[in-house]
Amino acid sequence: QVQLVESGGGLVQAGGSLRLSCEASGSIFKINAMGWYRQVPGKQRELVTTITSGGTTNYADSVKGRFTISRDNAKNTVYLQMNSLKPEDTAVYYCNADLFQSARAILRNYWGRGTQVTVSS
Repeated sequence: QVQLVESGGGLVQAGGSLRLSCEASGSIFKINAMGWYRQVPGKQRELVTTITSGGTTNYADSVKGRFTISRDNAKNTVYLQMNSLKPEDTAVYYCNADLFQSARAILRNYWGRGTQVTVSS
């Protein structure tokens, strides 16, 4: 009943920029935190960045200074602005959220289906 839908992935040249969006929909009472993760074949899924309901952000060392996470609480949407992209950034990017479906419900974690980002050299 809760869905996370990503958009904005695609192919871009090294040094270019790309902006990802993730909208949460369905039965949502309160979103505590949202974030972005990425994964390449043969490697562990990696934290890219997160943002809490209070606005606190966290970034992986590999993307600091290049990526920026932001949110629009009214739209239940989180964004990822990616600048100065490198071939090493090529991966499937996944949206993640911690949220309550109602005031009585417990906190649950949800994942999007992922979107491919490819950076050519």
